[in-house]
Amino acid sequence: MSRLSSKLLAWYHAHKRTLPWRGYPSAYAVWVSEIMLQQTRVEAVIPYFEKWMRLFPTVQALANASEQDVLNAWEGLGYYSRARNLHKAAKIVADQYNAEIPRDLDELRKLPGIGRYTLGAIASIAFGMDVAALDGNIKRVYARIFDLDVPVDSPAGEKILWDLAEQHLPKGHAGDYNQALMDLGATICIPKNPRCLICPVMKLCKARQNGTQNQRPVKMPKKAVPHYVHAAAVIVQRGRVLLAQRPSEGLLGGMWEFPNGRVDGDPAKGLPKALKAGYRLEVRMKRSLHASTAGQKSAAQRAPLSAKLGIVEHGYSHFSVTVHVFACELISMTRETNLKWVSLNNLDAYPMGRIDRQIAKMIINK
Repeated sequence: MSRLSSKLLAWYHAHKRTLPWRGYPSAYAVWVSEIMLQQTRVEAVIPYFEKWMRLFPTVQALANASEQDVLNAWEGLGYYSRARNLHKAAKIVADQYNAEIPRDLDELRKLPGIGRYTLGAIASIAFGMDVAALDGNIKRVYARIFDLDVPVDSPAGEKILWDLAEQHLPKGHAGDYNQALMDLGATICIPKNPRCLICPVMKLCKARQNGTQNQRPVKMPKKAVPHYVHAAAVIVQRGRVLLAQRPSEGLLGGMWEFPNGRVDGDPAKGLPKALKAGYRLEVRMKRSLHASTAGQKSAAQRAPLSAKLGIVEHGYSHFSVTVHVFACELISMTRETNLKWVSLNNLDAYPMGRIDRQIAKMIINK
């Protein structure tokens, strides 16, 4: 065992974080937590994990669930392909492995959503195998300890980091070691202003010795993030609103949205054209929402609303968007299978991305 691994293990056994998934003995809980933790902070994951395990306590329970229930449980956590892949993988495990997560690494890596890092985390933490893991926290820790000046998100940087992870993996202790690195990166070797003075491996850290800890890790230059303008329609009839379900693959796959489209120039003028092209809907702007949008409020309580209900902005990983929201009247529509009239009182049952959930709140609160 190297000095690095022995010091990290000693520190971990004395200071490891108390996390809900560490209290579960099942490989399933480790799997769920590792998928949720991809590109997401621990603080955000904890309530989702606890809710998930109440709703889908076993692989079989998840396999039996509908995609809509799965997406509903995931709503707000983002990167929804993770939920869809987890659901697909659960069905495979239930059908082909008697609902037992396979211990064979070749079989495990075939499951949807399990890449090299997740494979290492599950194999080492759940099954006690001597397999390295490398997430964002671990990359940062290694980049500082070994003072790497190669971008960690480049092919060359990835190879160096995986080599280091495998070289320093203590046999028989891989699960605790991988979690020690994760905890160190999350609590001490943090992205900005690392807490070097309380770090258990400070004396081994080359970046600390060279004074480059704040310049590590090096990353590839970020590309400019494009910005798009969309317009969305709130179409209400008899207490129901028209929603569209997104394709099962791609961004927000399987989620529900208000009919919308990308526009150039004036959003109000561009919306009818965008809806006709995207959904074969014909609409016109309303000067006020129909009375049914106010739910059970009396006529005296209902204030007139202009056609424009508001603006919603959101940033995704590769682009940002501004959505102008309008109250519209339906002129005509074709029988599209992805369009559905939904009761205003039942909008919470339909999983939505952040933008559309904000639009839903707009009309519910009017």
